[in-house]
Amino acid sequence: MRTKAVSLCLSTCALALAVSSPALADDASVTPGVPVADAAAGPGLNQIVVTATKRETNLQKTPIAISVVDPTMLKDRHIQSLIDLADGSVPTLRVATFEARQSALTVGIRGIVPFDQNQTARDTGVGVYIDGVYLGRSQGLNAALFDVDRIEVLEGPQGTLFGRNTEGGAVSIVTKQPTGEFGGRMSAGVGNYGSYTAQLHLNLPEVHDISVKADGLIQHQDATVKDPLAGQTGWNYHNDVGGRITAKWEPIKGFSATFAYDKAKDENTPNFSQLITYNPLDRTVGQYDAITSKLVAPGSPAGTTTVCTTCIAPLSPLIMPTGGKRLKTAQVGVPQQPSIDRTSGFSANLKWEVAPSLELRSITAWRQVTTDQWDNSGGPARTIFAPDTPFSRYSLSHLTQRQFSQEFQAVGSLPHLEYVAGLYYFTEYAHELAATPASNTWNTDGTAYTINSAIASGTITGSNNGWDRDSWFVQRDSNATAHSYAAFAQATWSPIDVLHLTVGGRYTKDKRHGALTMVSGVTTPWTFTYDKGRFDPMVTLAWDATPDINLYAKYATGYRAGGANDRSATFLAFDPEKVKSYEVGAKMDFLDHHVRLNLAGYIMDRTGTQTDFDNVDTNPYLPDGVTPNPTFNLHTENTANAPGTSKIRGVEAQLTVRPVDNVTLGASYAYTYIKVPPTPNPNLGGALYQVYTVYTPENAASGYIDYDVPVSANGMSLRMHIDGNYADPVYSFQNEPTRTDKSFVVNGRIALADIPMGEGGQKLTVSAWSRNLFNTTYIYRRSAANEKVLGDYGNFNPPRTFGLEAQVAF
Repeated sequence: MRTKAVSLCLSTCALALAVSSPALADDASVTPGVPVADAAAGPGLNQIVVTATKRETNLQKTPIAISVVDPTMLKDRHIQSLIDLADGSVPTLRVATFEARQSALTVGIRGIVPFDQNQTARDTGVGVYIDGVYLGRSQGLNAALFDVDRIEVLEGPQGTLFGRNTEGGAVSIVTKQPTGEFGGRMSAGVGNYGSYTAQLHLNLPEVHDISVKADGLIQHQDATVKDPLAGQTGWNYHNDVGGRITAKWEPIKGFSATFAYDKAKDENTPNFSQLITYNPLDRTVGQYDAITSKLVAPGSPAGTTTVCTTCIAPLSPLIMPTGGKRLKTAQVGVPQQPSIDRTSGFSANLKWEVAPSLELRSITAWRQVTTDQWDNSGGPARTIFAPDTPFSRYSLSHLTQRQFSQEFQAVGSLPHLEYVAGLYYFTEYAHELAATPASNTWNTDGTAYTINSAIASGTITGSNNGWDRDSWFVQRDSNATAHSYAAFAQATWSPIDVLHLTVGGRYTKDKRHGALTMVSGVTTPWTFTYDKGRFDPMVTLAWDATPDINLYAKYATGYRAGGANDRSATFLAFDPEKVKSYEVGAKMDFLDHHVRLNLAGYIMDRTGTQTDFDNVDTNPYLPDGVTPNPTFNLHTENTANAPGTSKIRGVEAQLTVRPVDNVTLGASYAYTYIKVPPTPNPNLGGALYQVYTVYTPENAASGYIDYDVPVSANGMSLRMHIDGNYADPVYSFQNEPTRTDKSFVVNGRIALADIPMGEGGQKLTVSAWSRNLFNTTYIYRRSAANEKVLGDYGNFNPPRTFGLEAQVAF
């Protein structure tokens, strides 16, 4: 069956299309970020410049599987932050919320998708970079995107040039730099769910060799699921405000110093969790005895003391399972205020061309993230009803992280040889406090509920239901410090013009130590230390079969550093996971650059797969049905390294076709096969347990149609775009065989672009857009962990959103 699937993938590659839109942007005459001289002659597809090899290269001649998201795609699909790529716009890139929280994202490529990287002492499997600066935490990744020139999705291990934690690949966000000439653009828009946006991007004239660019934005959307509790925010709400200023100093030819500072505030609430099914195992529905309050068999006489262990608890009459229907208003109101992510950073990027064939670079960066998490998305969907008992887990967290990085690069060339070498240092400190009070309490028969006090009175204990900061019953308090040192080099030798051999390697030394100082309100002595080095090689052989057909074969390795799980009771440590990758690919242009087809096939073998076994205790009572459960609402999780080798296999295809001047067609496709060997489950005494890879569909595809036609001689044009994105069902939890729904989302935009406004060259673009145009509904995250005591719960994709936007370029 797998062989047939791979054959099918190979045979359908010609039907897939690159996600990077080759059509012209509303405010540019060539592909954004590509010099005019580099554009393909004639009306064919534009060339795209990328920096995946630390130097500017033509995408079609770069022997790496890369997907590029450019400003045109960002506009056409109304992408405002990385979470908007969760619809599958880039099939190889998987973006999802951690739990239901939009304040932290899980980012994966080629089946390397960590379940829980949202901790102080563990790392990502796919590195996210902004202008060459690595972002160390999941928190803050969903901040608004500033003026982006392109997003390069580098597929497969990038351990040589990008380093640790890029075993699945890297997401490199490249922003637009100062031009030194006065100009810019401003935009504003409104939409449904009370949404509005405003942006300003301003370039100032060069003064005394200094060019300055300022960016500012605000993005707002009201909740898409209402909270019936008065004064509360609701779910799937966001409000983003941020700014950045960039200054580029070029005092002499061949030297530049670019300094950038950014600051952003992201307010958001999680996606709502719904009770999808009740009693899926068809167990006997018990009843609560009016005298003993114990769950007993139906029809039992009053005063029965024998707990019915085979019964399922009755459902509150306020709650109805929703099946596949997305709610607009929650059935029960709970306290819910926005989580707040504050991100800021400063970077200094120096470049000095010491000779025509050698450039020295330095990238220095400080960044920090502060997250105040308020996640009450579960409501009654994750805990059983019992008389006069608390429910609705309010997951609270306060995390601070500070990081510093320094990278030196030497980028040069010799006859028949191009090379890059460098040194790298990274350090970070992260600290988190977390609490999980229950915010509501049922009445005796479940026909009503009360809201618990935000401030605890008296002694703070495990049964405390307060969520005021001063009344937190701290479930865990952890901190971790990391240091990473690396030296790397990569060289490409071209003995003849059409043959290129690239060899590279990187040695990394990782050190980390941390402490779990409190678990469930009790001071603990748990600490861990990690100190390991690793060398990652890479070899690529590329052949230019013709000027427009480039073939390559690549071997590379990568790894994700080891750490410790701060959700475990003992700060349980785990080892790194490592990947060996074998890849072949072809990048081809046909018919005078009117057809572009890129193919890649890979085999990845991963050892030491970091596997999470998690559990949230949803029973408010111990088995006697009366005694309060001291671990109620507590989330525990243990991480183990899978024995043996995890097999990851895949095929990717990107095709772009421009049959006539005004039309561009396309789609992209990714097939991924993954098999993780059974892993000892620490929650089951080490018994072997089959585990699964989260958020990775076996088949994923995306396609689009662009139509761009002039409507007047003064440059005004009509642009229409529609795209569709499909993915197979996926697993949401590593230790659950339950899968989500398949998904299909359509986005669309129509714009009247470049309307002349005056003698100064100002141009106006007005557009209408929609995400999830047909309002399709699917469950993107689902759990059956509570099926014995309640039922499945899940989270749905966002509903249809739409709006109008106007932009003025000057």
